[in-house]
Amino acid sequence: MAVELVVFDWDGTLIDSTARIADSLHRAALDAGLPVLSQQRYRSIIGLGLPEALHALYPETDASARSELRGHYARHYIASTEANPCLPYDGAVALLESLHGRGIHLAVATGKNRPGLERAFKDCGLGEYFVVSRTADETASKPDPRMLLEILAQLGVEPAAAVMVGDTGFDLEMARRARVAAIGVTHGAHDAVELLRHQPLALVDHLAQVLPLIDARGTPTHRVSHAIHR
Repeated sequence: MAVELVVFDWDGTLIDSTARIADSLHRAALDAGLPVLSQQRYRSIIGLGLPEALHALYPETDASARSELRGHYARHYIASTEANPCLPYDGAVALLESLHGRGIHLAVATGKNRPGLERAFKDCGLGEYFVVSRTADETASKPDPRMLLEILAQLGVEPAAAVMVGDTGFDLEMARRARVAAIGVTHGAHDAVELLRHQPLALVDHLAQVLPLIDARGTPTHRVSHAIHR
């Protein structure tokens, strides 16, 4: 079945922001007087909604402490992006333009909240490409498939006619649960070993490698199982 819809994660997939997120979490922990964790640990929760991410990082803290941490994180992240806006990965704009030119619907499913995604759309100028978006504060956090299923329902697209592109196991697991094929990108928060655990259609190292996979999905017999395209 030909692809009618491509759903993208945002941070770490289209936008080079994983290091900034991890650094903002580090600074927030210092401000809140909480133990500072490794950069790898902070990167490991990228993709979750922020409340779920902070609970995973600091499960021993109460709701009040996590609320304080959330405020510190938001302050650091917003200040950082205002000083130096996050940039799309190389090839992101060309990929979106090519998919749009083929008449394929484009959507975003992200762990950001709605205000954060709208700020990001404004900062990078990519919002015009997407006909639908879902944020973690509007629905269930990944890897629950709800936000992906809501996008499919809104556009009237069957799971077999959609592809999810993401950089974390949360993205790929959400797609698996929704019965949507997934492509993992290795330039974001999670490494190839973690991504392969969730049985993606393929892994790619560069966004330019996504388009041939999308085009090939028009052939019913095509499937690249557990392949890494380099």
